[in-house]
Amino acid sequence: MCPSRREPTTPLAVPSPDLRSAFDVLDSDRDGRISLTDLKKFYSDLASSAPISDEDIAAMISTADSDQNGFVDYNEFERVLTQRKRGNSALMEVFQLMDRDGDGKVGFEDLRAHLQMVGLDVGDEEVRAMIDMAGGELDGGVSFDELVKLLQDGF
Repeated sequence: MCPSRREPTTPLAVPSPDLRSAFDVLDSDRDGRISLTDLKKFYSDLASSAPISDEDIAAMISTADSDQNGFVDYNEFERVLTQRKRGNSALMEVFQLMDRDGDGKVGFEDLRAHLQMVGLDVGDEEVRAMIDMAGGELDGGVSFDELVKLLQDGF
C-alpha cells in the first residue's frame, strides 16, 4: 500500500532474470565489465572450439556496447541476453561451445570442464547439484532451456 493510501495505477515492471553468474564467468578480471581481453580469454580457454578472430570478438562487444565505451557492463549484457527477438542467440552460442560432443546437452563432464576452465573451482558434487538444480539428468546432461534456468537462478 502506498503512504497516500492510494494503490498505484500502473502495473509494476516484471524484473529481468538475474544473469549475474553468467556475466561473472565472462568478466575474468572481475572489474565489473566485459572487455575484449575478457572475451579473448574466455574463447581461448575453450580449446575444443574453433578459433574466434579478434574481429569477431570486437563485433560481439560492439553489438552489446550500447554506450559505445568499448566495454559491456552488466545492464548491457542483460539487455542482449534477454531480448526475445534475438531468440537467445548469444546464449545459444555459449551453449554450443559448452556442448563439446554436439548432442544438444551439456553433460556432467562438459559442465565440469567448462567451469574449471573459466576459473571456477568446483567439485563433482557441486556440478551434480547444478545439473539437478537446472532439472537436468546426470547421465543425459542439461538442455539449452535448463542451462538458461541455471544461469538465471545462479550457481
